[in-house]
Amino acid sequence: MGELAGLMRVFLDHASTTPLRPEAKSALTNALELTGNPSSVHSSGQQTRALVEDARDQVAQAVGCNRSEVIFTSGGTEANNQAIKGLFWASGKKLIISSPLEHHAVIDPIQWLEQNQGAEVYWLKVDRGGQVDLTDLQIVLNARASEVALIALMWVNNETGVVTDIPAVTSVANKFNVPVHSDAVAAFGNVDINFASSGLSTMAISGHKVGAPIGVGALIVGRDQKPSSLVHGGSQERSLRSGTLSYPMIASFGAASAAASADLDARKTRLLELRNELEAKVLVKLPNAMVTVANSKRSFHNAHFIFPGAQSDNLLFLLDQSGISASAGSACTAGVLAPSHVLLAMGIEPELADCSIRVSLGHSTTKSDIDAFVSAIEAAYPVAVLEAANQKAI
Repeated sequence: MGELAGLMRVFLDHASTTPLRPEAKSALTNALELTGNPSSVHSSGQQTRALVEDARDQVAQAVGCNRSEVIFTSGGTEANNQAIKGLFWASGKKLIISSPLEHHAVIDPIQWLEQNQGAEVYWLKVDRGGQVDLTDLQIVLNARASEVALIALMWVNNETGVVTDIPAVTSVANKFNVPVHSDAVAAFGNVDINFASSGLSTMAISGHKVGAPIGVGALIVGRDQKPSSLVHGGSQERSLRSGTLSYPMIASFGAASAAASADLDARKTRLLELRNELEAKVLVKLPNAMVTVANSKRSFHNAHFIFPGAQSDNLLFLLDQSGISASAGSACTAGVLAPSHVLLAMGIEPELADCSIRVSLGHSTTKSDIDAFVSAIEAAYPVAVLEAANQKAI
């Protein structure tokens, strides 16, 4: 919990960002004491280069890849753009296969390629539980594999927490030699990830989701992959990401990655228990509430609810007034007064999709945070329902 303007706050929006880990803060502040361009050959430069390469080892170990496959970026959005555009341009092919459940950091570059670069997009079918239809993937590959530039499917959905079976996806795609990119931003630190055994060609991750500062991430690029670069001007990061490396941010990212990997099993056990307790208590207090994807395979850190009759923005305002930080979905689309594209793609009715709340847990979450949310939502729900009814009556 944290204190703001005299109100003890409960942060339950870890899917948007999570508090800085002590290890990451220490690595950052220590690195800030050094001066040297990591590309310089003198001792000062090589001292900061050592921080970068140590962090590369830490990230590689955390995600199960070779150290040479770690390309540091500013975060997940840049990594997704680099992978999708780079693989598309390098392929000489036009068809991209993806899912309507993707984060806008994937959907938007794909649509940009469609509108500006002649790409054709096939959006896979999905079910109400938020699962991608792998039979549909098999069908389109059987018919058009020779035309496919890449497949882009996220590992864990950032809104619902639903887990996609990425090895099953790559098992199908690799038979046709089609590269697969995965937005693993919501998966990193929350599910077991092993890039080497996943069958992926590229994978995006972000530092601030695991306790590093905002502004650093990585694209994991298989050693056999040569996507075209978005940025030109130097040979850094296998010539895929030119620019002076931010060694303080990268050092912090490495430390956070190592810490998140080290405590994953213990955190999973603890937070799964808290998540289950949260859902059970909410359903007891508010029988009309629904756990959106209760029967789907999902990450332990995410609880997604629908509160019929209460609009998300009203609920979030009331929760915020009670000191609770939660969200209605992706923080990247916060303030957009429209139902989630993810929920609509799943076939959830707009009037229900407009009543959703995402509660996401993290390394700093405690049982008292859960109890505070349950108490706050119990008080907020009837007020939000009344407000929604009044708005309709006007």
